[in-house]
Amino acid sequence: MRVAIVGGVAGGASCAARLRRLSEEAEITIFDRGPFVSFANCGLPYYVGNIIDQEAKLLMATPAMFLKRFNIAVKLNCDVSRIDRDLREIEVIDLKSGEQFRHPYDALVLSPGASPIRPPLPGIDLPGIFTLRGIPDSRQIRQWITQRKAQKAVVVGGGFIGMEMAENLVRRALAVTLVEMMPQVMPALDPEMTVPLQDELTRNGVKLHLG
Repeated sequence: MRVAIVGGVAGGASCAARLRRLSEEAEITIFDRGPFVSFANCGLPYYVGNIIDQEAKLLMATPAMFLKRFNIAVKLNCDVSRIDRDLREIEVIDLKSGEQFRHPYDALVLSPGASPIRPPLPGIDLPGIFTLRGIPDSRQIRQWITQRKAQKAVVVGGGFIGMEMAENLVRRALAVTLVEMMPQVMPALDPEMTVPLQDELTRNGVKLHLG
């Protein structure tokens, strides 16, 4: 069986490893448009905050490791642009060379992850406005803080990543404002559970704009 997996971070990499445990014969290939596979995306804010001091420490695996340990092929910087369900093939663009090719499959797993929301606001594409999804994003934020000697930061979103970013930007000695459209941080929690979190943020100098 030929299995193609689109997306090579948490979901895609875990799926590939599990498939290999279930079948030693399956031909498994992971495609990811980014330059890394199976990195610690939960550690990205802590790389910005210098708690994780080396980018290499974010890498959980490499294509060479996947091939040697699991006999799984990993194709990075490859964007899956189309699915041909009749021929059971995917169309792939190598983002480095521009080469286009087709890859056959018997089973297809889609695990591309989510994209950060960029609200359609004037100036949303100006320099200094970032999203945080992968290692290149965290690298750009670190460089901006260092090169521009940044002193203030606004974090939009009070979920897990937003809270961790606020924590680590404070650690970098920035004055941080956190903006959340809901009337509390961590909207998934019951309101009374978030009161200590909001108190701790305020105690550490984070300005909150909620609701």
